[in-house]
Amino acid sequence: MSHSHAGHSHGASADADRGRLTVALALILAFMAAEVVTGILANSLALLSDAAHMLTDAAAIGLSLVAIRLAARPAEGQMTFGFKRVEILSAQANGITLLVLAAIIAIEGVRRLIAPPDVDGALVLAVALAGIFVNLAATAVLARANRQSLNVEGSFQHLLTDLYAFAGTAIAATVILLTGFDQADAIASLLVAGLMLRSAAGLLRESGRIFLEASPKGIDPDRIGALMAAQEGVVEVHDLHVWEVTSEFPALSAHVTVEPDADCHRARLELSELIEREFGIHHTTLQVEHRPKSLVQIDQGLSR
Repeated sequence: MSHSHAGHSHGASADADRGRLTVALALILAFMAAEVVTGILANSLALLSDAAHMLTDAAAIGLSLVAIRLAARPAEGQMTFGFKRVEILSAQANGITLLVLAAIIAIEGVRRLIAPPDVDGALVLAVALAGIFVNLAATAVLARANRQSLNVEGSFQHLLTDLYAFAGTAIAATVILLTGFDQADAIASLLVAGLMLRSAAGLLRESGRIFLEASPKGIDPDRIGALMAAQEGVVEVHDLHVWEVTSEFPALSAHVTVEPDADCHRARLELSELIEREFGIHHTTLQVEHRPKSLVQIDQGLSR
């Protein structure tokens, strides 16, 4: 049995991602404090829901920063893969917070849709426009990070839904100013909840796939097995497993049977190179064995 893990890059560096996340966190925290005060003064659920979402943005980014630091720790002792999957835990936590927050905002939005309070449209519009600017800046910063990482993508989705939320709030405030239709504030918050649910579903689905050790997206295990079995000298491929340790870290293991006279060490190397070249899987563990030679049967009658 042998193992191969060629050196490779996972996109943007962890240090670069950490720096971008820190900048985004500073922008979000500064604006969130101002928005809470303004939302209370304006009696706007849309603004307060945006502020609550920004709080989860800040928590998500903070959790992402912790996850990046933990994931960088070397593999040792019982943690043979290190703490790389902490990033997936972070992504799942981001998805759960989006889901819970969406439910809370939806319930309150329906209540205010039935009995709308007076909303200061001018104040809401001013804060929403400022929020669009801040979230555009924060989203632009994270858009340059390695979004193949579910951890970073979780933080990015928080910011993106917040950007949509501010745009919806600005439209609602404009409607209130022009028509006096206060329910527009509640409608905007319900749209925000819908966007949160969509982002939450995506994060929970992708992180769940990794925890259930499903094959990575775009990789067909049957195709891999068929291609391996078609190589010269290979008799059979079985117990084939393909999964993701964490984002951008696919792994494969398999048992391979080769012809009795085949060079099993060469077969392993060639198969590892094939898997890396065709499917981008660098971390492979292959157990290669020879097929037993046919036994020679002795006719007992001839031996007498």
